[in-house]
Amino acid sequence: MSAEVVPAPVSESVVVLTESAAKQIASMLESDPANAGKSLRVFVEGGGCSGMQYGMVFDEKRDDDQAVQFHGVGVVVDPFSANYLAGSVIDFSDALTGGGFKIKNPKAASTCGCGKSFEA
Repeated sequence: MSAEVVPAPVSESVVVLTESAAKQIASMLESDPANAGKSLRVFVEGGGCSGMQYGMVFDEKRDDDQAVQFHGVGVVVDPFSANYLAGSVIDFSDALTGGGFKIKNPKAASTCGCGKSFEA
Protein backbone atom coordinates (compact mmCIF):
# COMPACT_ATOMS: atom_id res chain seq x y z
CA MET A 1 0.00 0.00 0.00
CA SER A 2 1.59 3.25 -1.10
CA ALA A 3 0.75 6.75 0.05
CA GLU A 4 -0.71 9.17 -2.47
CA VAL A 5 1.85 11.70 -3.66
CA VAL A 6 0.45 15.24 -3.63
CA PRO A 7 2.53 18.02 -5.24
CA ALA A 8 3.78 20.79 -2.96
CA PRO A 9 2.33 24.25 -3.66
CA VAL A 10 4.57 26.16 -6.06
CA SER A 11 4.08 29.40 -4.13
CA GLU A 12 5.83 28.04 -1.02
CA SER A 13 9.48 27.19 -0.71
CA VAL A 14 9.94 23.43 -0.44
CA VAL A 15 13.18 23.71 1.52
CA VAL A 16 14.89 26.46 3.46
CA LEU A 17 18.65 27.03 3.67
CA THR A 18 20.04 28.50 6.85
CA GLU A 19 22.58 31.28 6.49
CA SER A 20 25.43 28.94 7.53
CA ALA A 21 24.40 26.38 4.87
CA ALA A 22 24.13 29.09 2.21
CA LYS A 23 27.62 30.42 3.09
CA GLN A 24 29.13 26.94 2.80
CA ILE A 25 27.39 26.27 -0.51
CA ALA A 26 28.46 29.67 -1.88
CA SER A 27 32.05 28.86 -0.90
CA MET A 28 31.85 25.49 -2.66
CA LEU A 29 30.40 27.10 -5.78
CA GLU A 30 33.17 29.72 -5.87
CA SER A 31 35.93 27.13 -5.40
CA ASP A 32 35.07 25.22 -8.60
CA PRO A 33 34.64 27.17 -11.87
CA ALA A 34 32.73 24.19 -13.36
CA ASN A 35 29.85 25.05 -11.02
CA ALA A 36 29.51 28.67 -12.16
CA GLY A 37 25.87 29.61 -12.64
CA LYS A 38 24.55 26.39 -11.11
CA SER A 39 22.16 25.95 -8.21
CA LEU A 40 22.07 23.45 -5.39
CA ARG A 41 19.78 20.57 -6.34
CA VAL A 42 18.28 18.89 -3.29
CA PHE A 43 16.61 15.55 -3.95
CA VAL A 44 15.52 12.24 -2.49
CA GLU A 45 15.86 8.79 -3.98
CA GLY A 46 15.27 5.23 -2.89
CA GLY A 47 18.05 3.68 -0.84
CA GLY A 48 19.94 4.23 2.35
CA CYS A 49 19.37 2.30 5.55
CA SER A 50 15.90 3.80 6.15
CA GLY A 51 14.37 3.48 2.66
CA MET A 52 14.90 6.97 1.20
CA GLN A 53 18.11 8.96 1.07
CA TYR A 54 18.94 12.62 0.59
CA GLY A 55 21.16 13.93 -2.16
CA MET A 56 22.63 17.31 -3.05
CA VAL A 57 24.48 18.23 -6.24
CA PHE A 58 25.20 21.38 -8.22
CA ASP A 59 22.96 21.40 -11.27
CA GLU A 60 21.04 23.49 -13.80
CA LYS A 61 17.35 24.28 -13.28
CA ARG A 62 14.96 22.07 -15.24
CA ASP A 63 11.53 23.11 -16.54
CA ASP A 64 9.50 21.38 -13.81
CA ASP A 65 11.78 22.31 -10.88
CA GLN A 66 10.79 24.59 -8.05
CA ALA A 67 13.51 27.21 -7.67
CA VAL A 68 14.23 29.65 -4.81
CA GLN A 69 17.13 31.77 -3.55
CA PHE A 70 18.48 31.91 0.01
CA HIS A 71 21.23 34.33 0.98
CA GLY A 72 22.32 34.53 -2.66
CA VAL A 73 22.32 30.76 -3.28
CA GLY A 74 19.91 29.16 -5.74
CA VAL A 75 18.13 25.95 -4.73
CA VAL A 76 16.16 23.68 -7.07
CA VAL A 77 13.92 20.74 -6.20
CA ASP A 78 12.20 18.36 -8.61
CA PRO A 79 8.47 17.58 -8.17
CA PHE A 80 9.02 14.01 -6.86
CA SER A 81 11.48 15.15 -4.19
CA ALA A 82 9.32 18.16 -3.26
CA ASN A 83 6.67 15.79 -1.91
CA TYR A 84 9.16 14.31 0.55
CA LEU A 85 11.10 17.49 1.38
CA ALA A 86 8.29 20.03 1.96
CA GLY A 87 9.08 22.03 5.08
CA SER A 88 12.67 20.80 5.40
CA VAL A 89 15.47 23.01 6.71
CA ILE A 90 19.06 22.49 5.52
CA ASP A 91 21.74 23.60 7.96
CA PHE A 92 25.53 23.37 8.05
CA SER A 93 27.87 22.97 10.99
CA ASP A 94 31.67 22.96 10.79
CA ALA A 95 32.03 21.07 14.09
CA LEU A 96 34.81 18.47 14.16
CA THR A 97 32.39 15.75 15.22
CA GLY A 98 28.93 15.61 13.74
CA GLY A 99 29.60 18.49 11.37
CA GLY A 100 28.44 18.85 7.79
CA PHE A 101 25.06 19.41 6.17
CA LYS A 102 21.99 18.35 8.15
CA ILE A 103 18.45 18.15 6.82
CA LYS A 104 15.64 18.57 9.34
CA ASN A 105 12.66 17.02 7.60
CA PRO A 106 9.24 17.22 9.29
CA LYS A 107 7.91 14.55 6.90
CA ALA A 108 10.45 11.92 8.00
CA ALA A 109 8.74 9.27 10.15
CA SER A 110 12.19 8.08 11.25
CA THR A 111 15.82 8.70 10.33
CA CYS A 112 18.93 6.60 10.42
CA GLY A 113 21.85 7.26 12.76
CA CYS A 114 23.97 8.86 10.03
CA GLY A 115 21.21 11.35 9.15
CA LYS A 116 21.53 10.73 5.41
CA SER A 117 18.43 8.59 5.00
CA PHE A 118 14.87 8.53 6.30
CA GLU A 119 11.58 6.69 6.22
CA ALA A 120 8.58 8.62 4.94
